[in-house]
Amino acid sequence: MTWGRLLELDARLSARLRVAEKPGLLRTLAALLAHSGDSWFWGAGLLLTWWFGTHFWRHWALVVFCGVGGLAALVMAIKFSVKRRRPDGDWGLLYRSTDPHSFPSGHAARAFLLAVLAGGLGPLWLAVLLWCWAPLVSLARVAMGVHYVSDVLAGMLLGIFIGVIGLEIYQPLLTWLIETTGWVLW
Repeated sequence: MTWGRLLELDARLSARLRVAEKPGLLRTLAALLAHSGDSWFWGAGLLLTWWFGTHFWRHWALVVFCGVGGLAALVMAIKFSVKRRRPDGDWGLLYRSTDPHSFPSGHAARAFLLAVLAGGLGPLWLAVLLWCWAPLVSLARVAMGVHYVSDVLAGMLLGIFIGVIGLEIYQPLLTWLIETTGWVLW
């Protein structure tokens, strides 16, 4: 199968999953899920968690904030290298005007990064919740017409990969910090 045929298949599958132009409950749920992965929402939530949280939650919020920030830089670098246009549509005008590129999906990458980090940092209930939520956000981005299926698949893989690598770096770094200084900065 040629690259052009794969892109054509991707566009057809994405169009079949699209509900952005179909009023109703499914569209409303897809729009809410699509927005629930917004970076400003998670940034504000992590800031509030750090500000009002216990020692555990402050630490969690700081680690996740750093992971999300690093991932965002990587996603933007890939987007501006690949420069794949988003699918045509009217929904998500803010996304379309501030970030016209679709590959990879930053929302899918962020959602799966959050799930991986929650799995590694805890608590278990949050990891389970985020692992259920992440695929729904990814699917909702296609359903609302701001991404192709391949965009969210690439975002999912990228978020999982960066999350696993991040935890592999974080655990020894934390151990070294505690052993060297006897205390943790947060």
